Amino acid sequence: MDSKQPSQLEAALEEMPLFPLTQIVLFPHALLPLHVFEPRYRAMLKDCLAGHKVMAMALITDPFHMTENGEPPIAKVAGAGVIVEHQALPDGRSTFLLHGQARVRLEELPLVAPYRRARATVLHEDEVDVAADDRMALHASAAAFSAEVRRQNPRFSFRIPDHVSAGALADYCAHHLIIDTSTRQTLLEELDARERVRIVTSELAVQHAALLRESGGVLH
Repeated sequence: MDSKQPSQLEAALEEMPLFPLTQIVLFPHALLPLHVFEPRYRAMLKDCLAGHKVMAMALITDPFHMTENGEPPIAKVAGAGVIVEHQALPDGRSTFLLHGQARVRLEELPLVAPYRRARATVLHEDEVDVAADDRMALHASAAAFSAEVRRQNPRFSFRIPDHVSAGALADYCAHHLIIDTSTRQTLLEELDARERVRIVTSELAVQHAALLRESGGVLH
């Protein structure tokens, strides 16, 4: 982790810009490519780049209902990340790469147009030990599922990282392999690494079995 990033995150906590999206959950250490085209998020990106370069990816929990401010409701726990790459496009749109830094709990602030903000509190993992057998089960489940996806779609690429904690491994697998958005959000909110390892292992086994049953089922 870049030595500048913790201070960047700290600087953003009191008034963190929010990028609410459906189906997107940002985990610590994950790299997330994004594209902005709406004027309000262009403005948000411009402000972020001029300042701490941090924003939170907030999962929209119900896109069909609005709060009293006319905005869709969001999950109370989000992934905060720092912008590490940015490319402005000729028509005003931008692409950028967000590097996940931390789980944060959000306390949304009154809306100041054009984009939403929240007071954010960093959430830290519980200090627990993950049994070696549980880590091995996660590794095996991820390897089996990714191998089956690769068999059906040779373009798919996934490498299980070495020398990371069990909790970080669960997050990595969740980011790259878990399909269901609500499950990814549950994993983001879970601070017990043992439970995250268990959930990811179980979910990958279910996904693997579904792939084997469904001819032509491919993860994109």
